[in-house]
Amino acid sequence: MLKTFFRIGATCAAVASMCLSTLPASADGIENVYEQSVVPGANETIKNVMDAERKKQELQRRQATAGAPGTVAQVPPVSQQPVGANIGFPTGFGYSANITTAYPYGNIGNYGKQGWLMGGVDASLSYAFRPTTRIVASMFQLQHWPYGFNSGLAPIYVQGFKNPVGCADLSGGNACGPGAGQNLNVRTKDTFGIFMVEQLFLIKGMPGGHVLPIVISPTYVARGGIIGESVNNNDVVPFAYHPPDGPFFTDVPTRTAQFKSLAVTLPFLKTPKMFGTFTVAPEWLVHTAGVNTTNHMQIPQILYLEYTPFADTKFFFEPQSARDYLPTDPYPEHLIAYFLGVSQRFARYGFVQLVLNSGNPTNLGPDNVTAIKCLTVSPQLCGPVVGGLKATQLQLQIGIGSPNYFPL
Repeated sequence: MLKTFFRIGATCAAVASMCLSTLPASADGIENVYEQSVVPGANETIKNVMDAERKKQELQRRQATAGAPGTVAQVPPVSQQPVGANIGFPTGFGYSANITTAYPYGNIGNYGKQGWLMGGVDASLSYAFRPTTRIVASMFQLQHWPYGFNSGLAPIYVQGFKNPVGCADLSGGNACGPGAGQNLNVRTKDTFGIFMVEQLFLIKGMPGGHVLPIVISPTYVARGGIIGESVNNNDVVPFAYHPPDGPFFTDVPTRTAQFKSLAVTLPFLKTPKMFGTFTVAPEWLVHTAGVNTTNHMQIPQILYLEYTPFADTKFFFEPQSARDYLPTDPYPEHLIAYFLGVSQRFARYGFVQLVLNSGNPTNLGPDNVTAIKCLTVSPQLCGPVVGGLKATQLQLQIGIGSPNYFPL
C-alpha cells in the first residue's frame, strides 16, 4: 500500500515539474547533444562494467582468503551467476520524456517582455539487443535568443552603399532618431534529432588483470528551428555576410544542419566516490549550405567528472569544447561550454536533479549583432548580422527512473 502511494505521489510530482519548471534560454545547442544523448549512456555502461570488475576482484580475494590455512571456505550459492555476466547496457527497451518551458533572463525587446520563450519537448527511445550493443533514437528542443541582442545600437547598411546609412536601436527605441528602431522578434527554438548506435568494447590485458571498457557511438544529428522573425514559422530569415559588399541571403534555413559523428568514450578515473570519462567525437557536416566555406573534420571534446559523497547523491561537472556549424557560419563555431549539476535519488525510481550550464561561441560581435543589412530602405527586407548565441540555462528535473534513461 505504501509503495503504491509513493508511486502515485512521485508520478504527480513528475507531472507538476513538467508544468512548472522554468528554463532560461540555452546557448547554441550542439553541446547539449553530447550532454543529453551521447555521454550519459556511455558513462553508465562504463560505470557498470567497472563496478562489476571491482565486485569480481573482491569475490576473488574472499575466495583466496577462504582457501588459506585456518579459514573456512565460503561457497557461493549454485544459482549465483558469475560476476561480470551480462554487464553493460540494460537489455530491452528504455525511454525518457519531458516538457520544457523557458523565460529570458535579459532584455530582448518588447517580444521578450510579452511572455515566455517557445516551449519544447524532449523524448528518447532505446533498445539494447545485447549488453554490448544498443540503438538510440532521441529528440530534444532548446529555446534561446542572442544574448544582449536588444541592448545596443547596430549600423544599417543598404545594398550598394559602402558606408552605413544609419543605425538601429535594437531595444525598439529612438536613439538613432525617430522611426529608426528595429524591434526584431529574436526568440528561437531549435529541434535536434539524434540517431546513434552504442557499442561497448572490453579491452583485456590491462595491468592487474583489469579490463578497459570503451564505448564507440556512431551518431547522426539533424537539427532545424523556428525563428520568431520568420514570416512562415520556420528558420528562414534574411541574413548578410560581410556587409556592405558581401552577399545577402533571403531563402536559406539559418538553423538547419546535419552532422555525422563518431564519439569515443573511455574512463580515466574510478574510485568508490569518484568517476571520470573523456569523450572525443570527430564530426563532419553532411553537406554545406549558406556561407559555409569548408567541411573539415571537427573534434569536439568532453570531460566528465562525478563525485558521489553518498549512495543516492551525485555531483557532476562537464566542461566541453564543442563545435557548431550553421549556414550563417563561414567557419565552424568553437563553443566553450560547461554543465554543473547535482542529482538526488529518493526511493528506487525517484530523483530530483538541478543542472546549470552556459556556453559561449568564440565568434561573437558587439552585442552579438555586427550590423543590420537591407536590400532596400524597406524594413521588410532587412536582416541582422549575428555573431552567435550565448546564454545560461538553469534546469530543475523531478522524475521517475533515472536522469536521461527510464526503464520500461
